[in-house]
Amino acid sequence: MTESERRQFIETIAPIIVKYAGLMGYKTPSAIIAQACLESAFGGSSLAYKYHNYFGLKCGTGWNGASVNMKTNEEYTPGTLTSIRDNFRAYPNMEEGVKGYFDFIQYPRYRNLKTADTPEENLQMIKNDGYATSSTYVSSNIAVVNKYNLRAYDIKPRIDTSKYPTIRRGERGAWAKLLQQGLIALGYDVGPWMNDGVFGDSTQRAVEDFQSDHGLDADGVVGPLTWAAIFK
Repeated sequence: MTESERRQFIETIAPIIVKYAGLMGYKTPSAIIAQACLESAFGGSSLAYKYHNYFGLKCGTGWNGASVNMKTNEEYTPGTLTSIRDNFRAYPNMEEGVKGYFDFIQYPRYRNLKTADTPEENLQMIKNDGYATSSTYVSSNIAVVNKYNLRAYDIKPRIDTSKYPTIRRGERGAWAKLLQQGLIALGYDVGPWMNDGVFGDSTQRAVEDFQSDHGLDADGVVGPLTWAAIFK
């Protein structure tokens, strides 16, 4: 797999992860994007490209959906890999595969993940919760977070948005992309291309819906009041 293909995988799956993280109250989608990269070999594993399971999710006793039996390695003893076969969850597409991860971490033992403020905290928590057996799970994922600047996907509150420019339909570039990321994190649909940095019809509709939901003039123009409401 080329470096370009790895980056393309991130650009494809990251907006979906950001969307569900925002909808379900997780503050560090960067950690989850890194997990998807490593667990699926950047989408290149058979489990990922055939069955859209990007997180190595096993069936367990609570799964009634489609499944596939495959080989995997577990590190029950640090430094020693044990090859086993197990049943893994199968999904019809990437969106459902990502949603499946968020459904999976609704088990009570993972409830602490919503308190994580950094990817380091998130990954250490999920490792301690028993999600993975690898002794290098946290460090390996953080290496991916750092290499691909995934923290940029962690939407943080802005203290002062008063100097943000007023933008509207037709805007292209960093400000449009920031707007889209903020809307996605809050659960608004900005269209099939997600955070592509193009303020088109879908993004305008999302802005108008957000403005209407928050008592603002639903004119589709993103000025000081709308910026402040998105990143409050």
